[in-house]
Amino acid sequence: MRTKSKGLVSIVMPCFNSELTIKQAINSVIKQDYINWELIIVDDFSTDNSVSIIKSYLNDRRIKLIRSENNAGVAEARNKALRESIGEFICFLDADDFWISNKLTLQLSILNSGICDCVHSSYYRFSENHIKLRKCRAIVSYKDIQKNNFIGNLTGMYNCERLGVFYQKDIGHEDYLMWLEIINKSRFSIGILEPLAFYRMQQNSLSS
Repeated sequence: MRTKSKGLVSIVMPCFNSELTIKQAINSVIKQDYINWELIIVDDFSTDNSVSIIKSYLNDRRIKLIRSENNAGVAEARNKALRESIGEFICFLDADDFWISNKLTLQLSILNSGICDCVHSSYYRFSENHIKLRKCRAIVSYKDIQKNNFIGNLTGMYNCERLGVFYQKDIGHEDYLMWLEIINKSRFSIGILEPLAFYRMQQNSLSS
């Protein structure tokens, strides 16, 4: 297991043919008011201009690119990033979604207080002509998440120094199973009611 860097946030970003959206995703990380992060982008064998766009950001040493030699799917793409991560904290952002600029700061203020090892938030689901607020629960217990996935993957963050690293299984609902395992160990997750992320609804997204 890699030695974890205190205070560092490892951001996992899978990418597949995301040339139309990945700039907005990366820029939303760069604009975070918390600056101690690493963004690990795993390109899952894109056939469009995604890799060229990502390479244009690599002058920022916090941004790392891993290229897959074949299309292995979103779970393996995330796992490749997780294996390379060195942050005390781990969170997720797909290449077609984006964050509000204070997302990391607000969530770290809770995690660093010591009251919990996992946090999440409300978020917006949006398409070209539709937007809807998805309000989160103030607390998600293991009993809660056994009934439904109340944690939007792009909003969750956990302390992997305390909980360990949780890899995803290629089962079609990989993020749900991962959060089940995380909450089983952390016992609960605290939710920030303010929406901190935007989830793009489109049929060809990795999440879809």
